[in-house]
Amino acid sequence: MRNERLLLLILAIIQFTHILDFMIIMPLGSTLMKTFNISPQQFSLIVSAYAISAFISGIISAFFLDKFDRKSALVFAYVGFTVATFACAFSSGYVMFLAFRSLTGLFGGVLASLILSIVADAVPLNRRATAMSYIMMGFSTASVVGVPFGLYLSAIFTWQVPFLVVAGVSTLMVLFTFVKLPQMRKHLETAHERPKAWANIVGIFKNKNQLRALAFTMLMMLGHFTIIPFIAPYMIRNVGFSEIDVSYIYFVGGLSTFFILPLFGKLADKYGHRKIYVIMGTASIIPLLLITNLPAVPIFIALTVTTLFFIVASGRSVPATTLVTSVVKPENRAGFMSLRSSANELALALASIISGAIVIEDEITGTLLHYNWVGYVAVFMTILSIWMGSKLIAIDTEES
Repeated sequence: MRNERLLLLILAIIQFTHILDFMIIMPLGSTLMKTFNISPQQFSLIVSAYAISAFISGIISAFFLDKFDRKSALVFAYVGFTVATFACAFSSGYVMFLAFRSLTGLFGGVLASLILSIVADAVPLNRRATAMSYIMMGFSTASVVGVPFGLYLSAIFTWQVPFLVVAGVSTLMVLFTFVKLPQMRKHLETAHERPKAWANIVGIFKNKNQLRALAFTMLMMLGHFTIIPFIAPYMIRNVGFSEIDVSYIYFVGGLSTFFILPLFGKLADKYGHRKIYVIMGTASIIPLLLITNLPAVPIFIALTVTTLFFIVASGRSVPATTLVTSVVKPENRAGFMSLRSSANELALALASIISGAIVIEDEITGTLLHYNWVGYVAVFMTILSIWMGSKLIAIDTEES
């Protein structure tokens, strides 16, 4: 149990840096649009470029990731991610920044699939949602500490400084991971049961249960991330937030989920991953509609709405991710989770492109228009994800 806790701690910190690197773009959206003199559509491309690259790397790594020790693969991907994040800070223009964000995404996609694969390998299904909740606390920590601190650094110094800090912390974690993380080769013991890489990938696309899991992943992300790229710009331009006020959204929302995530994990382990997802997925429709239709209101009202969104979004992500890990056996898990990561990143890219295509800027007032339409798209995708999730069947049911 002690080794399991150390493992989860290492993975949670890696998740923190990985998520922070991705999340920091959203609250910096208004700053980056001014700095690079770009439109909302060009900003959405920055977000989607990371996701598209992660999508590509997930597909490629699906062919070989299960052939390696999990630790070796994780350290390699983390080094690449760290170097690419450093490079982002030294971008001299929009095109260069876009290129380096794409490079970061290449390694970030592999990291995401490896982290989930390692947790699923190490923790049996009857305790896995609780373990996943601790990993997903990386998102909460990034929201509470990382995003406000990153915005502060950006306001006091320049927009490059947050990326330098993330890369610096990642460098330390690369060394710590290399020294402390144990080798993870258990999945290699059953390698003889695994078909050839190409046959394994083909097998996934012939497996209706696994295809449903990939579709479920995409629908859930489309029902979640579609509204996220423009939350910060919308709050600034339409609701009346200052750029510093935006940090309160992430601080309060992240702080709430930090304390409540383990509860969602325990509830999912006790009452069933599918049941808790249906409940929280349905509940998420309320804040989706509220955020995207929010007029100019006092800051505490807006924060109440955004915090509710953070809570229910985290409440559905824990059982959903656990449910997806259960549709595949350990010897093929990293390959499948790489495809799952690709599906996730493809949905991220599509969500950003969709929102960027719908939201436009009022040339007179500078406010953003049609954000409510984005909310309706997210609600529709959420309803579809609930239906798809009800069809998933767990085959990895080992308990301890």
